[in-house]
Amino acid sequence: MAAGTLQISMKTAVLAITRGGRKLACRITSGLHDCHYLDSKAGIAETMRRAWTEYDGLVCIMAAGIVVRSIAQLLENKQTDPCVIVCDESGRFVISLLSGHIGGGNALAEKISGLIGGQAVITTASDILGHTAVDIWARNHCLRAEDDGVFVRLSSLLLDSGRLRVLSDIEFADMPEDFILVDDARNADLIVSARTGFQGLSAQFLRPRNLVVGIGCNRGTTCRRIQEALIGTLTMHKLSIFSIRALASIDLKADEQGLLKFAETKNLELQLYSRDELNSVPGLKSSRTVYQAIGAHGVAEPAAILASNGGRLRVEKVKWPDVTIAIAVSSPQRPVTCSSSV
Repeated sequence: MAAGTLQISMKTAVLAITRGGRKLACRITSGLHDCHYLDSKAGIAETMRRAWTEYDGLVCIMAAGIVVRSIAQLLENKQTDPCVIVCDESGRFVISLLSGHIGGGNALAEKISGLIGGQAVITTASDILGHTAVDIWARNHCLRAEDDGVFVRLSSLLLDSGRLRVLSDIEFADMPEDFILVDDARNADLIVSARTGFQGLSAQFLRPRNLVVGIGCNRGTTCRRIQEALIGTLTMHKLSIFSIRALASIDLKADEQGLLKFAETKNLELQLYSRDELNSVPGLKSSRTVYQAIGAHGVAEPAAILASNGGRLRVEKVKWPDVTIAIAVSSPQRPVTCSSSV
C-alpha cells in the first residue's frame, strides 16, 4: 500500500442534468462497485442535500459552479464530508473538488478517469509534488491528531522542506521515503507517541491508538467518577487520552450504567470478559477481596491484557474511590481497529 493511498470501500452516487451527462453517468455507474444514479428532478441542491450523509462520494456531471453553490451550505469538515467529483458531460476532465485525501476523492477521480478515458484533475499539493499525504498516512496507521491543524502544519512543512523528521515510539514497516527517523525529540518535526510531558518542543504530535484501559468499579459508580479516575491515571503516567482505543471490564458490568455511559460518551468500544477468561491471564497479583466478591482474581489488569490481544501492561492497577484503572499496550503483532475516537 502506497504511503499516500487511502484504502476505503466507497458508496457512490452520480448526478447529471443533461442527456449527455446521463449517458456518461450510465458508464460510470456500470463500472464502479456500489455506485448509483440519482434522479435530480427535485433539483440539484435538494438531491445533493438528501445524498450528502448517505453516500461516501458524489460524482456530479455538470458545471463546477452549480456544484459549488449546491454544496456550500452542506460543508462541515473533511473528516465527515463526502468527496465530490465534477465531470464535464464529454468526460474529458474528472475534477477532485472536495475531500481529495481523507474522503478518497483523488483516488476516485483517478479511477473514473481510467474508466471513461478522461483526465483526472488533482490540485492537492502533496499529490502534485509527489510527497506523502500525511493525513492519509496517519489514518492508515491508526494515528490520531489532537486537532486538524496538525495535518495542515505537517503538510506545509513537508512541502516546504521536502521531508519530515520523525521520532516514533512504534515501528513502521513502510516508512515513507520523505520521512526521516531521528532519535532526539529536539530534532523532530513529528513525534509519534502516546507519551505526554514533552517540554519546549516545536514538533507536532500524532497519537497511536494502541492503549486499552481496564476498568474495575463498584456497583453504581458514576460516569463522572470513572472519567476522573482515568484522567488522573493518564496524568500521573504522562499518557495521552487520544491514544485510547478501547475499554475493558468483567461481563458482570454489562448493565453498569456509569461505565456504559462513559464508553458511549467517549465513543469507545467496551469489551467484557467472563471470570474464567480473566482468571486465565497468568502472572498477575490476585486480590482476595475481589475474588470473594465476584470470583475473579482481578478485573482491571487482566481485562486490559485480554482486550489488547495479549499486550503488556503499561500501567499496573491504580486504585481510586470506587474505580480501579489499568492500562495495557496492544500487541503490535495483532491488527488494531481505529474507528473509534475519544
